[in-house]
Amino acid sequence: MGATHNSSCMWKVLCALLVCFASSPLHGELLGKVVGVHDGDSITVLTEDKTEMKVRLEGIDAPELKQAFGNVAKQELSRLVFGKEVRLTDKGKDRYKRTLADVHRGETWANEVQVKAGMAWVFLRYCHDPRLLAAERTARESKRGLWKDKEPVPP
Repeated sequence: MGATHNSSCMWKVLCALLVCFASSPLHGELLGKVVGVHDGDSITVLTEDKTEMKVRLEGIDAPELKQAFGNVAKQELSRLVFGKEVRLTDKGKDRYKRTLADVHRGETWANEVQVKAGMAWVFLRYCHDPRLLAAERTARESKRGLWKDKEPVPP
């Protein structure tokens, strides 16, 4: 009876943990309004509970503001999301404690739009998403945005 009882208890604990994690906002989506755009891959979002979150778009790396296309990348991201409601899919935190997220405005995936427009590279050190890799390939081949330069310099 001891082994069966232990298995039953462990199963109940496991189910309880799964319910807790499934309802956790860290494993789901957050909604909010973009109240700041810092550069081509970083924004501030005011969540529904009025918390300001610093967000880094997951898997991409835009030029720094002082680099070629840095200001253009910021302007493009602003045009896309500033003042708009977005849905964030939380992917964790970066070393600066910003939330890493996929950012969607409606059905539009801002991370992909920035790469496809040539406003950012795929951050290969952390991302191997085939959709982002295809978007970068398209931007390179079409010489969009930063790919207009003969030798674009990553951030």
